[in-house]
Amino acid sequence: MRKRPVSRGGNADLGRDTDPVGEGRAAVTEYRYLFGPVPSRRLGLSLGIDLVPFKTCSYDCIYCQLGRTTCLTAVRKEYVPLDAVLREVEKKLAEPGKIDYLTLSGSGEPTLYAPLGELLNGLKRLSEIPVAVLTNGSLLWDPEVASACRLADVVVPSLDAGTEELYRYVNRPCPTLSFDTVMRGLIDFSARRANALWLEVLLLDGVTAIEAEVKKLNNFIREIRPDKIQLNTVVRPSAEEYAFTVPAKRLGALADLFDGKVEVIADRTRPEEAGRSTSAEREIISLLARRPCSVDDIAEWANLHHNEVIKYLEKLVERHILITERTARGVYYALKR
Repeated sequence: MRKRPVSRGGNADLGRDTDPVGEGRAAVTEYRYLFGPVPSRRLGLSLGIDLVPFKTCSYDCIYCQLGRTTCLTAVRKEYVPLDAVLREVEKKLAEPGKIDYLTLSGSGEPTLYAPLGELLNGLKRLSEIPVAVLTNGSLLWDPEVASACRLADVVVPSLDAGTEELYRYVNRPCPTLSFDTVMRGLIDFSARRANALWLEVLLLDGVTAIEAEVKKLNNFIREIRPDKIQLNTVVRPSAEEYAFTVPAKRLGALADLFDGKVEVIADRTRPEEAGRSTSAEREIISLLARRPCSVDDIAEWANLHHNEVIKYLEKLVERHILITERTARGVYYALKR
């Protein structure tokens, strides 16, 4: 197969049983397992590869932008056909356009995908574009997962707590997982890797954004020895309303408590993007002019991946075009009147 070169470079309608997908549905996407490329602060233009069903994960994090986990599991399976994924990637790579990274991420935990190593080897045969794995890090203790992840160019695991108690509170893991096992997996994986390891640490105001808790996190990070720490906080509507954002100034001060290179990556809209409007954004605005919708509603109507929809919604909220309201049925987006 020919390789592609690396790029250089209070509303009354809220919660109603409505059917937004019946009105003005956008064109059907030709890809089932890919989304993007979407702009990423960390990875440039990232082509997402989604390997598990929506909200299938080993964690049920209180801060998750996709909502609560509906399939909490640590069981690894071939959730989607390996050959079909590789065919889609090959087709996408034949199209014009820049791609900086092929990124295993999406709607759940990518390391739950059993043929992960085969997929990574296949991606390497198709292209010289670097491959990133965005993972919660919960399965790196598994030798098969660790071996597969070493094939990627960049692995970005997460670490959100420095104690068993806060790990269970913030990440709400599958019952078969323990904090000690997960931590040992991260430390062992890092010691045996040859690829880049960027550790994402997400802090929550009043929970882990406390100096004493940050110091506990840092004790483990010293053992993990990542190439860099990427410090984050909640910037989008989360699974639970009690997952609070750390103010930017406070997040910057807490960054000084970590050893090593630290980047604050809280993904607030960049000034140069604030005034831009895309056709997808205009279609979303048109839909929301009719009635408020959830991310699920918009994704189904526009035939876009949930992660793409969230990117667009975030920009529209930042530009004060949309508002969010939390109901018993979840978070809904509406035009600001």
